[in-house]
Amino acid sequence: MSTERRSAAEPVVRVDLGHRGGRPQTPVALAARVREALARTPAAGTRCFLVLDDAPDLMDHQVHYERLYSHGPAEVLCLAYGGADSRELLLPHVLRTAGVLWIPDAFAGADGTEPGPGEGRGGGGAGGGEGPGSRSGKPGPEAVGEALRPMVELLSELSVFRAVLGGIAEVPQGVAVPAARVLEHDLTEEAKARAWRQALEELTGADVPPPALVVEGVPGSDATPADAVPAALGHLIGAAVPRALAGRNWLVPGGRAETRRLAGERALRDAEDGYEQVRGPAGLFGRRGRTVDLPERLADLADALGAYRGCVAEALSEGGGDRLSLEQRSGLLQRGIDLPELPEASRSAVGPGLRAYTERLIAAGLPLRSVAARLGALSDRSAPAGSAARLARLDDICPERMPEELASPLPFGPDGPAFAHAAPVLLLAFAAGLWPGPGWVSGPLTGLVLALLTLLMLRRRPNRSPAGPLDGGGSTRSGLRLVAGLAGGAAGGLAGTLLALPAWAGAAALGLAVTGSVALVLRDWTAAVDDWWDRTDVRSAARSLQDIDGLLAETAVQDWLFADARYHCSDGARAVALLVRGLADTAEECLAAQDAGAAGARRSAGANGTAASALSSGAAAGTADDPWNWAGWGDGNSHGDGNSHGEGYGHGDGNSRGVGDGHLGGPPQGGGPPTGRTAPWDGSAAAEAPSSGAPADPPWLERERGDGGPALVPTLLGDLAGGATRILATRWAAVERDPAEAGRGSVRLPMTELLEEERAGLRRDGATSPPAFSADPGERPGAAELLGVSSDRAGQLLGPDSGADEAVPLCRAEHRRMLSREPTAVRRVRFAPEAMRRGAEPDLPRDGWHAAGEDIVWTPGGRHAGVLCLVPLRAEIVRTVRAEEGEPR
Repeated sequence: MSTERRSAAEPVVRVDLGHRGGRPQTPVALAARVREALARTPAAGTRCFLVLDDAPDLMDHQVHYERLYSHGPAEVLCLAYGGADSRELLLPHVLRTAGVLWIPDAFAGADGTEPGPGEGRGGGGAGGGEGPGSRSGKPGPEAVGEALRPMVELLSELSVFRAVLGGIAEVPQGVAVPAARVLEHDLTEEAKARAWRQALEELTGADVPPPALVVEGVPGSDATPADAVPAALGHLIGAAVPRALAGRNWLVPGGRAETRRLAGERALRDAEDGYEQVRGPAGLFGRRGRTVDLPERLADLADALGAYRGCVAEALSEGGGDRLSLEQRSGLLQRGIDLPELPEASRSAVGPGLRAYTERLIAAGLPLRSVAARLGALSDRSAPAGSAARLARLDDICPERMPEELASPLPFGPDGPAFAHAAPVLLLAFAAGLWPGPGWVSGPLTGLVLALLTLLMLRRRPNRSPAGPLDGGGSTRSGLRLVAGLAGGAAGGLAGTLLALPAWAGAAALGLAVTGSVALVLRDWTAAVDDWWDRTDVRSAARSLQDIDGLLAETAVQDWLFADARYHCSDGARAVALLVRGLADTAEECLAAQDAGAAGARRSAGANGTAASALSSGAAAGTADDPWNWAGWGDGNSHGDGNSHGEGYGHGDGNSRGVGDGHLGGPPQGGGPPTGRTAPWDGSAAAEAPSSGAPADPPWLERERGDGGPALVPTLLGDLAGGATRILATRWAAVERDPAEAGRGSVRLPMTELLEEERAGLRRDGATSPPAFSADPGERPGAAELLGVSSDRAGQLLGPDSGADEAVPLCRAEHRRMLSREPTAVRRVRFAPEAMRRGAEPDLPRDGWHAAGEDIVWTPGGRHAGVLCLVPLRAEIVRTVRAEEGEPR
């Protein structure tokens, strides 16, 4: 067995000094193992060692035990195996301060008899028939190692280690023979492989286009809080402006840009005031209409707008590039644009915001490739393109031809069809001519006056400069109105004569015609001026001034003031995206390697013609390729994972418990029919059965295998996501310091270690124990939800009056004469993983979870529950010897 690093706060280091019937190790090799164990202990505090040794060799290994104590305070628990033929146990003097568990025979039945070949020897299989002594019926080193594996795993839990060590300290001479009843919960191999594959597939995900980025807190956003970009990064992607900078004036008072901006505002106000003066009756009939020079004012507005636009265009061109240099900042200041040093422009908030965004995405369960895609989108959005890139938007806001078009007067004239202009004049002239007699004069005269007023509108048109050459021309259709007026007046006079209307009616009609004529002229004038003003599009020029201000403010924030922060955010997001993609690639490589190993195992199994040879080839291939192969304990030897035992093998113990009703198939003590979910036990059939390739379970061990619960894959996925976050946490300082260099870094090694650690946890206890980096281990699902097995048997075994009577002594009948006959001297340690009671529904009449006493040792991890009785030996059996100084034999 090889030592293995523990992940507990105070690790229990395993030291293997035994050979368990195999080839003895040389003193040099044993000393190397001790040195390796010492190197893996914490630098401070009490060191804890679990030493596996052969009972007959304890004296020869005294020097190695002394070395374990030579580097400070140490707690040593020795698990001594073998020595079944010895009548006494010799201990070196150094072990007086340690605890010793002596296991004469791990395969002895509950009645103390030596089990037959099918009851614990492995049936002559690979586990038990290849080592020394297999021909004589004794188990080989592989079988012994596999039988002791659950006990070693159990004692490697720090809480159980210290509880057993404390119990042995109360036993005379510090030596005890264990009697155990252990329940082992685990997953089937298929369930482990299936859950692992599904977790890796969900962790990596596929390359899909990212959704549109939305900043948290933005009204109308339908993005989930986990998917929204933090507000600290919102202003870096152009989606928001810091509140402290909203409405800030970026123009230097009295500077070139502000002067031109104010000139544009003044010219705009003058043009609007002139328009208001011209469009009313005073513009047509008063002297003010003759003095207002709208074309000149529009030309001034065009010049001011063009000057301001040109100044801004020069500033945008001057500030081009990814980052704003000192020379560019000086040039902007000369143009009247002020960029002060503000705390809001610091890039100090970029790193924390980017980290919060990344960790939030991973914690939300997004696949790594989707996280990388979102980070890539964030990098693209935050990448500064330079202010020169905004010249195209400036052209959209205020095209270069706009000032020229604004300065060129447009034609003036009423709009609409000819009928709309002739019909009102015709009706008014007709009404004025209805007065019998005078109507022959008033009717045509009304039409003539309307035509003359139309000519006056053309004379006072607003697109003509009184003192300059600016004139846009125009037409008012005065001739059409003259013809319509004369025709209407003549028709009215004829109608008045024929109808012989009274004088008052004719006078009233004439008054209405005069009033309507004045209203018609004023309406036509105002409509024509408004139409001309709208076509001049001065309102667009006003909007352009405001939009240029907004563009300048946006450019100052995004491309000048925050250029360095955006550059840092873009590089940082790109670097983290590369790291996250590297994590996904490593996970996919692990999955591909698992598929390749499984395919190799299937090809190896398919090369054999019979089912037995196929099973043997699968086991051999699993040693090399199976990702669930247990690491070898001894000198590179693998003992399997304990999950490939054939169901036809029993414990040879009628009191042994198993899956479901608590009994594995085996020879019942009373000779009755077999019980449990296994095939009926047949002694002759077991003797003649082909080798299963693995040793049978020891009689003190019960196994329950589940197919995986509903929380298994989500828990594995959460562990891997948390581990990925932990890996990235080690890179954030490098990302903030030099994103380009950090993006080129590799995360292959830490991600591989994470995958191996998580897969080891899945192999070890079905992922029931939380990893060291778990944020909330108390909220982890229980064994029932993870493994898909019931905790009823564990509750029964841990009841206040249960367990001890089911314990199986790990010795044969001839050894029991060496045990103490004092019942009160026996110490009992009951233990169970926390996962077995997490999520368990207590049922007081059926199980003992609530009735279980406080003496139960709840282990944070592991897959074993049960009771371990420490039975002391008689005083004359244990003899402590002080060996002579020197090297061990």
